[in-house]
Amino acid sequence: MSTRFPFTAVVGMDDLRLALLLNAVSPAVGGVLVRGEKGTAKSTAVRALAGLLPEVAVVAGCRFSCDPGAPDPGCPDGPHGDGGAEARAARMVELPVGASEDRLVGSLDIEKALAEGVKAFEPGLLAAAHRGILYVDEVNLLSDHLIDHLLDAAAMGASHVEREGVSVRHAARFLLVGTMNPEEGELRPQLLDRFGLTVEVAASRVPEERVEVVRRRLAFEDDPAGFAARWAGEEAALRARIAAAREVLPRVVLGDAVLLQIAATCAAFEVDGMRADIVMARTATALAAWAGREEVTSEDVRQAALLALPHRRRRNPFDAPGMDEDKLDETLERFQGDEPEDDPDPGPDGPGDGGPGGGGGVPPQGGEGAAPEPDSVPEQAPGQAPGQAPVPQGAAGERAAVKAAEPFRTRMLSVPGVGDGAAGRRSRARTEHGRTTGATRPRGALTKLHLSATVRAAAPHQRARGRSGAGLVLRRDDLRQAVREGREGNLVLFVVDASGSMAARRRMGAVKGAVLSLLLDAYQRRDKVGLVTFRGRGAELALPPTSSVDAAAARLEELPTGGRTPLSAGLLRAHDVLRVERLRDPSRRALLVVVTDGRATGGGPDPLALAARAARLHAADGTASVVVDCEAGPVRLGLAGNLARELGGTAVTLDELRADAIAGLVRDAQVNHSVRRAA
Repeated sequence: MSTRFPFTAVVGMDDLRLALLLNAVSPAVGGVLVRGEKGTAKSTAVRALAGLLPEVAVVAGCRFSCDPGAPDPGCPDGPHGDGGAEARAARMVELPVGASEDRLVGSLDIEKALAEGVKAFEPGLLAAAHRGILYVDEVNLLSDHLIDHLLDAAAMGASHVEREGVSVRHAARFLLVGTMNPEEGELRPQLLDRFGLTVEVAASRVPEERVEVVRRRLAFEDDPAGFAARWAGEEAALRARIAAAREVLPRVVLGDAVLLQIAATCAAFEVDGMRADIVMARTATALAAWAGREEVTSEDVRQAALLALPHRRRRNPFDAPGMDEDKLDETLERFQGDEPEDDPDPGPDGPGDGGPGGGGGVPPQGGEGAAPEPDSVPEQAPGQAPGQAPVPQGAAGERAAVKAAEPFRTRMLSVPGVGDGAAGRRSRARTEHGRTTGATRPRGALTKLHLSATVRAAAPHQRARGRSGAGLVLRRDDLRQAVREGREGNLVLFVVDASGSMAARRRMGAVKGAVLSLLLDAYQRRDKVGLVTFRGRGAELALPPTSSVDAAAARLEELPTGGRTPLSAGLLRAHDVLRVERLRDPSRRALLVVVTDGRATGGGPDPLALAARAARLHAADGTASVVVDCEAGPVRLGLAGNLARELGGTAVTLDELRADAIAGLVRDAQVNHSVRRAA
């Protein structure tokens, strides 16, 4: 086994170390989600935690780590008699992002099950992590079907494996620790809620601390064993403190006044469900035990809130993370009760200020420096006449960024045909999950048996194989893999017109609101997104394709407008982006969403012809496309519709983009029909 970097040698990151240690003291806290930029030692700290956990007693020879004092009665290796017990170190099992479903939950030998009628089950990572740590690096990049299994196991403390009538269940209670870089995309709210605590980490900006990080890392790489030996004393002391806190934990009193503060805090921040209250209570209790106290204080509640609530209070993917600490302090003070005057000691390294940081207040809506929205400003073109309502100007005549209108639920936009991309919720695709649509010969390991197709393939050969009795003689060539159809995630590339023809404030606000709505839809459907904007003299890739919808929303909010309309430049820039993305990920199909009024006033002597030629490049590549027609006013030129035809796609207006638009048209038609019949 390779030498781990010592936990006590990690520089700084008090919040992270405290959250991990609280889970070591009380595994019931529910795990930790570590959010932060790359290269901040997230994984190093998590792996170092495993060396601090006490040994666990297991039934000798049990592959599912049953406790000798209370073995699982449904254990697949049971029933356990007097097979003896053995002690081993607590495991830290790593779940790779690219792991298969069988690797996570376990696999069955289907050939043996069919031929011999026995259950031959090979445990997976969930079984290996039982009574230990399950660590998922880049948890936000994990496939949806693996996340579903994690959710089920975390909720029930057990894993159920079903394979063509063969059923296996085993215990799977583990400490779930995940790390992620928010720039690469957010987690589903259901999985976020399964993590007891969350911490934000970032590289230190203090030069002395950065120097110490480099010095310790280089020393460890030069001599891992020697470096670990130099920190052995601190590791032993911290391990002893964890053991002492575990002994104190059952005696910690959680008074009614403290429980009221916990409930009031969760209600004030409008978190969903009751899991936050329970996690806060367990965290506050663990904080008291860590400090060696037997009664929870208001300071424990405050620190528990800063660790347990930030990832639960987000109402949608675009809300800023963190908490308003002033609001937290006001709530705690309002519900203050009688409590001891003990000075809390929550820090991971003994007395001091090593508690979690606040995460900052919530920034005002619309971004810093956003101009107030007027009640009504008429649409205007660049070079407006005197007397018209002014539009705020930026550098070189560009308009200041306009706040997006309120997002709404959008129509379903999808890529036609059937793909093979990553699991998601947008377009039809051949996936491991979904309804069965056919059968094929397996390529590699058989995972989903199509039973009837297998029997039909074997039936014509039974006489030649000397079949006797009622049994069916099967061979490897007879096995058929089930072909299933589900949904995939796509690359949704937005091409947004930010020119002067779109610059009227109310109009641009509506456009940004529509794109924000589509971004929210892309988040829910597990898509990658990219953003190309065009105005003035050309186009730019405002956001390269990414899974971080938050980043796209932030770039959209800051988008200035003004200048000419180089539509062809925007389409050509999008064509280049899609060409590169096809090389990087050929299986992920693209959906091009062009948000424009169809005007073209820049890029050459005949800008509309150039735009049409650029659009035909996308059509020749077979790229699915939708044009969101932003044209306004009583006289409309229909240029966006012409662009959609050149792209080989469809055009929808801003009003038609709403999910309730079609339902409204149907209701109106029904009302008109009823009125005519009554007349």
